[in-house]
Amino acid sequence: QVQVVESGGGLVQPGGSLRLSCAASGFSSEEYVIGWFREAPGKEREGVSCVSSSGGITDYAASVKGRLTISRDNAKNTVYLQMNSLKPEDTAVYYCAADYLSFCSGIYHDYDYWGQGTQVTVSS
Repeated sequence: QVQVVESGGGLVQPGGSLRLSCAASGFSSEEYVIGWFREAPGKEREGVSCVSSSGGITDYAASVKGRLTISRDNAKNTVYLQMNSLKPEDTAVYYCAADYLSFCSGIYHDYDYWGQGTQVTVSS
């Protein structure tokens, strides 16, 4: 049974940093893509970043490029999202998603397996 579990959210001041983790289990191989999405109140879920199965290909939304870094440790079945220079507009519930894809996707309906979400609040 596939499970995807996020952790690491919290309250941080503007300009601060957080690191989110996504632990995936139950996949029959490591050939799955991980995507990070976020959903703010009153807004649609948007793709933030994704990483290929090998970790060699990454992609970022324009709004977070240069501030967020995604990385993958296949030995630990874990993907990390390092978030620096956080802004109030980054406040949202962040979701990790996984699926067997041949490409790195920022489209939420490409993914079948989702975590429960972790709240990130950027506020002074």
